[in-house]
Amino acid sequence: MSHVWDLYGNSVDEAGRDVKKGLITPHAYGVVLDLGAGTGHGHTVNYLDHSRVTKYVAVEPNVHMHAELRRTASAAGYSEDAGTLLILPCGAENISTILSYLPAPHPPVDTLISVLTICSIPSPQSTISALITEVLKPGGQMLFYEHVLSERKDVVWWQRFWTPLWGIVFDGCRLDRPSHRWIEDVGGWVQGEGGIWGKEGETEEHLFWHRVGRLVKT
Repeated sequence: MSHVWDLYGNSVDEAGRDVKKGLITPHAYGVVLDLGAGTGHGHTVNYLDHSRVTKYVAVEPNVHMHAELRRTASAAGYSEDAGTLLILPCGAENISTILSYLPAPHPPVDTLISVLTICSIPSPQSTISALITEVLKPGGQMLFYEHVLSERKDVVWWQRFWTPLWGIVFDGCRLDRPSHRWIEDVGGWVQGEGGIWGKEGETEEHLFWHRVGRLVKT
């Protein structure tokens, strides 16, 4: 799938640039774990404030994307030699593997980021729950920008109609996952801090309906 993201990655990044600048840059801090860093098109690291982030951990099972991830991270000031970059060759669902690469105490992560990734991870509900409960520190935060299941029945029909074909072309990506609700339903979030909102200027009729969120773990 690396060749697909080579074709579409920059345009997808451009479409979500303002959202990511407002979500990631002012909030990400400490040890940052980026889920599906390659399917996030390798651009998440460009939105990090280097003065606030001590380590960038990129989770990407597709090893063909690692070289580009490494180049992009290096250009942003993160490197394996300096101990500020770690690229993990596993999926987001491999919780024990992720934890094995990160030093104790556990949970080890201050900021968990998901950009257009939950749409394609296996067993998404259990994976999200495990990442939040086992990998994210108390007081840590989850930042996400995902296309999700619409709240309009007419749009949902089309999302479910196109998902089988879309998933074949885009490596299992699904248009019909209520990812924002699954994250929220894990519970244990600080009330009154952060929240979930829509993408500015996007209509409810959009097939790729996005939700943006920042939730802080109690």
